[in-house]
Amino acid sequence: MNITFNEASDALKASVEKAKELNIPVSIAIVDTGGHLMTLARLDSTYGLVDFALKKAKTAVMFGVNSDTMGAIISGAELHSYGMINANGGLLTIAGGVVIKDINGNIIGAIGSSGGTPEQDKEIAEAGAKVLS
Repeated sequence: MNITFNEASDALKASVEKAKELNIPVSIAIVDTGGHLMTLARLDSTYGLVDFALKKAKTAVMFGVNSDTMGAIISGAELHSYGMINANGGLLTIAGGVVIKDINGNIIGAIGSSGGTPEQDKEIAEAGAKVLS
């Protein structure tokens, strides 16, 4: 099952509200289970953050875990970490990519935020993800 446009819009709205509350110019991307972009918001952030947000979301949905969890897994790979990070068009394995689950606990997409600290990015992404769970 994939996230619908309306669900993605609801999640994006919640994340945008959190970013505004924190007064952080971020980019927020929401992808479906195939890693395809569903919706995006660029809140006066620099252009490069769009790609970061999208990669965080794709990393989370590709592996079924938040991007910072995948970062911890990759950091333990030592010699193989370079190949792992550059696989699949490049992963971004810092906080800010969060899986989105439906009310039954099934992954339906992911949300990525970039522009704040890793902790702030994760908080912004989680605000959107929790709307649907």
